[in-house]
Amino acid sequence: MRKPSLVIIFFTVFIDLIGFGIVLPLLPTYSSKFGATGFEVGLLMASYSLMQFIFAPMWGALSDRIGRRPVLLVSLAGGGISYALFAVASGMEGRTALLMILISRMAAGICGANITVAQAYIADITTPEDRSKKMGIIGMAFGLGFIVGPALSVVSQSLFGATGPGWVAAAICGLNFLAAVVRLPESWKPGATPAAKRARWEQFRHTITQPKIGLLLVVFFLATLGFTCFESTLGLLIQKNFQLDHDASSRANAILFCFCGIIGAFVQAGPIGRLVKKLGEPKLIAGSLIIFGLSMAPLPFLKGDSHLTFKTLFSDSGLPWWLLLFTVAWLAVGSGLTRPPLFGLLSILTPSNEQGATLGVAQSAGSLARVIGPPVAGFLFDRHPSWPYLAVSVIAVITGLIAWNSLVRDEATLLAAKRTIA
Repeated sequence: MRKPSLVIIFFTVFIDLIGFGIVLPLLPTYSSKFGATGFEVGLLMASYSLMQFIFAPMWGALSDRIGRRPVLLVSLAGGGISYALFAVASGMEGRTALLMILISRMAAGICGANITVAQAYIADITTPEDRSKKMGIIGMAFGLGFIVGPALSVVSQSLFGATGPGWVAAAICGLNFLAAVVRLPESWKPGATPAAKRARWEQFRHTITQPKIGLLLVVFFLATLGFTCFESTLGLLIQKNFQLDHDASSRANAILFCFCGIIGAFVQAGPIGRLVKKLGEPKLIAGSLIIFGLSMAPLPFLKGDSHLTFKTLFSDSGLPWWLLLFTVAWLAVGSGLTRPPLFGLLSILTPSNEQGATLGVAQSAGSLARVIGPPVAGFLFDRHPSWPYLAVSVIAVITGLIAWNSLVRDEATLLAAKRTIA
């Protein structure tokens, strides 16, 4: 298999997240520009993840039957079209613009569900020993895309106007499509035992009722739910705890998210391979959840009375910001260490002819968490700012302990499965 295959897969996910990140900072402004209510803005934000929830298993199962390459090519082309539609809608006015933007976000979510197929592609071309390490490519693409996307949104809008971000995202998708046409070979050839064709809910039932796989899916759902609660309330938390106005809290929030993305990308690009070899997937999954949970607990109790600036960090009022950065760094480490070994272990425990379907159900579980998480976190935050953080902390630590008890206890069996397919 040619090395550029992994490069194309990296850019497929990276560009999906760039597109997501380009649009994300723009969505709240639609309330003033197009007259959207708060609920409608929430609907625009949730529509992308909702479509991923619905379509991720379908893309994955389809790739098990016809191969990864055609599914990836179709989804990449569709992604470019969705962002072109977004660009056109951004130049329109009123309720028609909102409807077109909603359609474009739904289309982008459908095509963005190709992350499942990208994971299955990596599983096809890697050995069990290297699988968790290579799955870190997906996580690194997530982190970097979430950093580059918002920055590109600001730059393209300033250079090309309101429609600029959409056209830039569409152009990037188009370039990746052309690169995939030329440089991405097929990784999966359906063999003598073709993947079973199951209805959507039957596929869910089949996947989640497999003991270890079902546990891993629940773990991924809860881990994603926890990080989504953090994402959706951090700006509100620092605005309240550091007595910031709207603009200052937005800048601080963007800096903290970029900081998280850099830490997460570094963890998944470098140490993850060595840690898997030293500790194994079960210990790493359980330990990462405990680190994440313990890092969430102190966040709502860190308070200050100054803006986040370079000067502030080195003044007498900088200690709360240093403590916040330190805590957020460990949170990013815990979150970054969860995904690669979890998807690596999922892949190891799944028959080769069902990789796409199983990983699709897992991705769908994560998307469902992203639909549920923000409103639940917002509801809890309205009651008390500490509630979402303490609730997630308790859930993450308990989930980590359950994973330790179940997965680490049966580590010998899991390693035997790893050797069997090597």
